[in-house]
Amino acid sequence: MAVLPGAEPFALEPEAPDKAIAAVVLCHGFTGSPQSMRAWGEHLRAAGFPVRCPRLPGHGTRWQDLNATRWEDWYGELERAFDAMLDRHRVVFVMGLSMGGTLTIRLAEQRPDEVAGIVLVNPSLTTLRKDARFLPVLSKVLPSVAAIGGDIKKTGVQELAYDRTPLRAANSLSHLWRLTRGELAKVVAPVLLYRSKVDHIVESVNSRLLVEGVSSENVAEVVLENSYHVATLDNDAETIFAGSAEFARRLGTELAEASS
Repeated sequence: MAVLPGAEPFALEPEAPDKAIAAVVLCHGFTGSPQSMRAWGEHLRAAGFPVRCPRLPGHGTRWQDLNATRWEDWYGELERAFDAMLDRHRVVFVMGLSMGGTLTIRLAEQRPDEVAGIVLVNPSLTTLRKDARFLPVLSKVLPSVAAIGGDIKKTGVQELAYDRTPLRAANSLSHLWRLTRGELAKVVAPVLLYRSKVDHIVESVNSRLLVEGVSSENVAEVVLENSYHVATLDNDAETIFAGSAEFARRLGTELAEASS
């Protein structure tokens, strides 16, 4: 299927890529697309970082395509983008929104010696929705339910996301949650976590599970007071952009000095 305009993956190079102290891989969320990460990527590029944001399989086309994929497909695409950056840059940070945050955490679990640090925006690890317990059964008989995308407080801003939630894919996401929750202690990379005070999609328990579960010595949590779930497109976006750039610049410089 044709990719929706605006949902394309992107790779951005700063004005002086040879002087970059680190590179960044961005990862969008479930039913979303790279559109939700584009402004973030542009900010990081302007700050001097090479940036890559893949389009996860099944995303950015039509919701039916997402039902034909599983979490392993999404993770594989993120890992390929990460490896492509590692081929060119010694220090690579990974930053994700929502399920993109989940995949980022999973990558940090699997590649602890290579992920320089992670930035997470409202990452998901579980849900408190009571109907979620029926997902394994419902996903076999019901293709989709109402959409979850577009939880944005800022007036006039829209996320390029599906108008339905594919249930087979959602069921696969729940398997990713369980696997990632069970191995949080493998995360040793520095963590910068942004959590919206009001989030209609991902409950605050997700952030608590993350902070309490990782083994990282460097963990910082920032509460976003004026944004909903898709905070990278919301009122606090600039806080995320500036903070993540400073995080990568500071840690990238420390790693470079330590290896020199």
